[in-house]
Amino acid sequence: MDSGRQPKKRIAVRTSIKRQIVHRAGLKMPRGYGWLRNPKRAAYNKVYNKTTFDIFKVISKLFK
Repeated sequence: MDSGRQPKKRIAVRTSIKRQIVHRAGLKMPRGYGWLRNPKRAAYNKVYNKTTFDIFKVISKLFK
C-alpha cells in the first residue's frame, strides 16, 4: 500500500462525485484561481504564507 492509506479511503477518493464532475468537465483552473475553487483554503494559505518565515533564510541573510 502506498503511504499507509487504507483501501476503503483510496477507493472513496477515486469515486468521489465532485472529483468525477470536475475531471469529466475538464475544469483545470490556472494558477491563482484557488480562491474560486476553495475560497476558505485560499484565504488561509495567503495569511499563512505571509506570516511564516524560514529561520534558515533569516540566518543566511545575517551572515551575508
